[in-house]
Amino acid sequence: MAFTGTLDKCKACDKTVYFVDLLTADGIIYHKSCFKCTHCKGTLVMSNYSSMDGVLYCKTHHEQLFKESGNFSKNFQNCEISLVTF
Repeated sequence: MAFTGTLDKCKACDKTVYFVDLLTADGIIYHKSCFKCTHCKGTLVMSNYSSMDGVLYCKTHHEQLFKESGNFSKNFQNCEISLVTF
């Protein structure tokens, strides 16, 4: 019997994910290399990611999003970043 592969697809790239490269977060399948922060593109691991409505963030940017917008229901595109100089 020949190995026929898997039908699991990565949510980020929509390509087949083989067991050796499979990562599951919140029930969603990713390649380990595709598990990245939406904002900074930094590679995530299970201990440093947050997810909001299926969008991945590193904990730093997830917290920054809350601080800038006052809630987690917005994304960075809607946030204005202002710099204060003294």
